[in-house]
Amino acid sequence: MKNIFFALLFLVLCSGSCEKEHEVIRSFCYWKTDLYFQKEEDSLMNELNVKHIYVRFFDVDWNPYSKEPLPVATIRDIRLHKNNPEITPSIFITNEVVLQSDRKQLDSLAIQISRRVQQIGDKMKQTKAESIAYEILYPQKYSEKETKLLSYDSVKSAELAKLKTDFKEILIDCDWSEKSKENYFYLLKKIKKGFTTSKISATIRLWQYKYAEKAGIPPVDKGLLMCYNITKPDDFQTKNSIGTSEELQQYITHDQYKLKLDIALPLYSWAVLFRGNTFKGILSDYDQLLLDTIKLKKSSSNKYFLQDDVLVGQTYLRNGDEIRIEKISDDELDKMISIIKDKIPIDNQTRVTFFSLNKKYINDYGTQNISDYYARF
Repeated sequence: MKNIFFALLFLVLCSGSCEKEHEVIRSFCYWKTDLYFQKEEDSLMNELNVKHIYVRFFDVDWNPYSKEPLPVATIRDIRLHKNNPEITPSIFITNEVVLQSDRKQLDSLAIQISRRVQQIGDKMKQTKAESIAYEILYPQKYSEKETKLLSYDSVKSAELAKLKTDFKEILIDCDWSEKSKENYFYLLKKIKKGFTTSKISATIRLWQYKYAEKAGIPPVDKGLLMCYNITKPDDFQTKNSIGTSEELQQYITHDQYKLKLDIALPLYSWAVLFRGNTFKGILSDYDQLLLDTIKLKKSSSNKYFLQDDVLVGQTYLRNGDEIRIEKISDDELDKMISIIKDKIPIDNQTRVTFFSLNKKYINDYGTQNISDYYARF
């Protein structure tokens, strides 16, 4: 009897401690034109134990004048400290590019993408070597006699030789369509040939996941399932274009996707502006406006009416305009995570990414809450 009691006690204790056998890789998306972590960002990354970030290196758009695809909006500067997370370059390609380009143009584009990633990587390496050399030559407490024995250029060259430009993975981001998939998949194969030492991953939109037979499976090493931006923000009837658990459940309906998937979830908010039911744009800096209870009147849980003309940043709002505040609540994120876990295999190699790496959004949600979101996987 005593043995049975101890056996049951062991099972209870083990079920509590062994229920979770994995720890996902904590990741963020970074979508600005410069990457420079100040002390606050470094502190937040360390507090959240973030091991990885996707960094938008550049976009590729269709030039209607020259009638060719061209890289645009290249990131200007990347300055990282010694212990920053691993970086995966991300390249956004518009669907028009793969619809309009012929095979010769796609061949050329694949080469351009490879070269530009290499150029940005080399510049990253140079900047990092410069930073390390400066720290070596000019520490907080240093002696002039010691630094005279060293040359900045020689120290920089020595540090540069230690650094590698190769990236473990390259992410290609494109909302391809049924019509463009043949060209897009051809481009992916060509891109893969230009990165012999890197894995190639691709973003997977929810419709591409649900209708995999129609959308096709991209010829890459793995996918990043984008679990947000489910509906268009310009739809006046939409409750929350960033996403809801109900909508997510309508798309993640099976567990048969033929690629290993990482997960991307939203961690941002915005205000969608309408004038007479017509979409007029998106506001990111709306916090101060919400505090003005005289000019802004609440009409429902997430909708407000302007009662006066007001300037927000560079956007001019008029009396009578309607604003819809969109943000995913903690309860909704919890439901979304449960839906994902029910269908998508999760292990200790699964990367869970939040969009986006912005101290405003991180402070809005709170580091403890965000850490809990990761832990729920």
